[in-house]
Amino acid sequence: ALSRSLPLSLSGRMSGWAWGSVPGLMERLAVGGRTPSPGPGPGSNWRGRRLLPGHGHRLRKVTLSKPTFCQHCGDFIWGLGGFQCEVCNFMCHEKCLRNVKTLCSCLAPNLVKIPVAHCLGAPAQYKKKFCAVCRRQLEESPATRCEVCELHIHVDCGPFACSDCRRCHQDGHYDRESYHHHWREGNLSSSARCDVCKKSCSSSEVLSGIRCEWCGTTVHADCYSSLTPECNFGRLQNMILPPNCVRVYAHNFNNFQCFRILENAQMEQVANYGDDENGDTGNYASYKDTQSASTTDSGKQTLKIFDGDDTVKRNQFRLITVPRISKTEEAVEAALRAYYIPDDPQEYELQTFTQDAVYSDDITNPDGSVDSKTLSVFRDTIPEAWVLRAKLRDCDVVKIYPGWLKFGVAYITIPINMESTVRALIQEVLAQLGRQEENVEDFELVEVLMGCKQVQRIVLTQLEPMLGRLQDIKKISVRQMNQTRFYIKRKQNSVEQFNLLLLGLPPQLNQAEALTLLKSHLEIKGDLVSFSYVYMDQGAVVLEMSCFAEAERIYTRVKETTLNDKQLTAVIIPDIEVAQFPQDACPLLLFVNPKSGPLKGRELLYSFRKLLNPHQVFDLSNGGPLSGLHTFRKVPYFRILVCGGDGTVGWVLGVLEEIRHKLNCPLPPVAVLPLGTGNDLARVLRWGPGYSGEDPFSILVAVDEAEEVLMDRWTILIDAQEIIDGTENGVPELEPPKIVQMNNYCGIGIDAELSLDFHQAREEDPDKFNSRFHNKGVYVKVGLQKISHTRNLHRDLKLQVDDREVELPNIEGIIFLNLPSWGSGADLWGSDSDGRFDRPQIDDGMLEVVGVTGVVHMGQVQSGLRSGIRIAQGTYFRVTLRKSIPVQVDGEPWIQPPGHIIISAAGPQVHMLKKCKQKQKKQTGSVKDARAETLVTSEMGN
Repeated sequence: ALSRSLPLSLSGRMSGWAWGSVPGLMERLAVGGRTPSPGPGPGSNWRGRRLLPGHGHRLRKVTLSKPTFCQHCGDFIWGLGGFQCEVCNFMCHEKCLRNVKTLCSCLAPNLVKIPVAHCLGAPAQYKKKFCAVCRRQLEESPATRCEVCELHIHVDCGPFACSDCRRCHQDGHYDRESYHHHWREGNLSSSARCDVCKKSCSSSEVLSGIRCEWCGTTVHADCYSSLTPECNFGRLQNMILPPNCVRVYAHNFNNFQCFRILENAQMEQVANYGDDENGDTGNYASYKDTQSASTTDSGKQTLKIFDGDDTVKRNQFRLITVPRISKTEEAVEAALRAYYIPDDPQEYELQTFTQDAVYSDDITNPDGSVDSKTLSVFRDTIPEAWVLRAKLRDCDVVKIYPGWLKFGVAYITIPINMESTVRALIQEVLAQLGRQEENVEDFELVEVLMGCKQVQRIVLTQLEPMLGRLQDIKKISVRQMNQTRFYIKRKQNSVEQFNLLLLGLPPQLNQAEALTLLKSHLEIKGDLVSFSYVYMDQGAVVLEMSCFAEAERIYTRVKETTLNDKQLTAVIIPDIEVAQFPQDACPLLLFVNPKSGPLKGRELLYSFRKLLNPHQVFDLSNGGPLSGLHTFRKVPYFRILVCGGDGTVGWVLGVLEEIRHKLNCPLPPVAVLPLGTGNDLARVLRWGPGYSGEDPFSILVAVDEAEEVLMDRWTILIDAQEIIDGTENGVPELEPPKIVQMNNYCGIGIDAELSLDFHQAREEDPDKFNSRFHNKGVYVKVGLQKISHTRNLHRDLKLQVDDREVELPNIEGIIFLNLPSWGSGADLWGSDSDGRFDRPQIDDGMLEVVGVTGVVHMGQVQSGLRSGIRIAQGTYFRVTLRKSIPVQVDGEPWIQPPGHIIISAAGPQVHMLKKCKQKQKKQTGSVKDARAETLVTSEMGN
């Protein structure tokens, strides 16, 4: 039977769930021995410190030299005295000592329920944010943040953060059917209020208050125990892709690859900076260490401390300051604090070596011993660098975590000696759990290194000596030992499938042709790889594999392969288990184009990944829309939000039209967050002229409350009469026809010429086009250069509308309108009533044809002084070009050779989401019922 052991200071209601990376409440089950608590060992000097049971802080009374706030209650500390933790810098009132529930950062690895690595982004400067490890402001030194959760840390604190990111999918390890809150401490918005006591729980001065990263619930540390542990995902519950319904067998793929987050050179630099999991050779002596070490006190000295052989090879050290004459135990204690290790100082020692050994390949002698000498007293002549070592013993204790437990942080403590093997350890654990009848061969012991940026799992052989394994880890790094767990779990015999979407192939290839091409370039093995989907129009295939070594090889090989001067792209595809979807679930598929307009897409990607499941947020610069639509192919009902300009929306709608027959939801409604320059479609659908920093959460709420409307789409067939290079059998070849989809408008003449000049200017220097104001300024500049053009376009083309030829006036440009908005919100058709034409609508099945006489006329239309010249209104159009003329469709311009352009309706109308004018109460019916009703109505209308 399992006996329950709770920390003394954590009385009350326990949920068994920790606070993310920050120390929090936990429920610990211990069997077979006592739970070691962090504290001083015999002989340690703990005078003036208060170590209260439970939270692990080493509190010492300090004299305050500047205004300071309590990190427990958030109030100002009056007077000159407060209590500060020597390890994590936690500060509190004396009156709050007995009520502290926030645990010390050195205990963070003990609180991790399921290890999930973070996706740390590029180093930057963050204002009014606090480090989750040292609890200091991030403005002091370079910092980084996780791209998936709310973790903010200093770059040099990264090695001491644990793998406690949000669990966004099932991966075969410790899967769960329901989810509890995932708490993260501090860095709350200024408007955050406690959901229990309704008082403010945010602070701009200290790290205080906690927030669930799924549902957004914010509470005080004292109010935490009043909440139920289960999380309902909050206001966005119908939009979030449930993490228990997503399955990814990642194995050696990191979270950057699973979440399709681009790893640029800067991210790779921080990923390798100061982490013993990578091959970096720099040191992580922190800015804070340097500041504290640069003391003018002549009675103190600074030492370099390494925590094992690995950090010595990499020259990664921490700095500590100790008195010039002090006992070894005091230096050991300071070294343990520097590495956030909560163990007894009596179990460790400091070993010295020469300065030359720091930069050598190894500090051990050929016989395996370390060339060192242990000193009992530090004096002025001690070496500069030391290695922190765990004392080797003939016996030890190891914590074993049952991998099949669904909740809580539970372990069994087993004593081991030199003769203990992994097999004997498994037998002992099964006996203590009452499973002695189970076959030992059906279980395995897994070593898990819970690094901040990578979780490494190693299955131990049953004959391996367990004590030797522990000693090897401690020799490599004592900090690594503090982040290592051992899980006992049943062996899995199920076949795990891995799906990889491969893009960049030549279009119109069948399955056999694609297989031949991949065998020649990627050397794929036909017996290990199969095609589950083939997208001929998109030039993409989905590879299904059960051999993860082959999957890793192909993924790496794709990055180095180009076909027809086009780079291949590989995207990991998660498997969505729709059978476990909640009844009213209508998840949101979100696309972001980081290159649109003012280049605000990167920050929106970051925000939406934190509000939703990262598996439903797609960067269009990495795989395009196909990767997201294929991922959601089994989802019966979902919505789409496209963050980008009008061209981005057309791109998504075009791919959706091509593959909708392969989707369970063939006509998902689409909302638009305008990031482009014109954003005419977003204006018509009430999403505004452009994104100006609105709260991403309010945007998602508006999408959830938006109403569905129908919109026409048009197909443009371009049949040029131009002879292309190359002949076959001596017969000249004409350029083959091509098809373009149109959503907003199509321009021929001066309108397209201005768009072409703007497009070329942006291609030459894209970094300058980072604001909507600058983009419009470039439009004005290129327009002034065309102001003297003559009106002779009517001589260069012929127009037929619904099989009747239309005589054109003297114009310089002709525009076909599907929307009542053109050129960044201008009303080109005009609002005056005209008995010859019907009132334009986006779902009336007709296009409006308007002419402009030149740049001056276009400027007058933009200013609202005039409207365009109404020419025609119809459903079928044929344009004959007599010479090469600029053409643009939805902002994408090119020079069109002489030939024919045919515009006609494109299949079924698309479902768009129109923002409500004002906030309305949600209807009692479910999203699924409303969606079904809309589909039935549209089918009856068609």
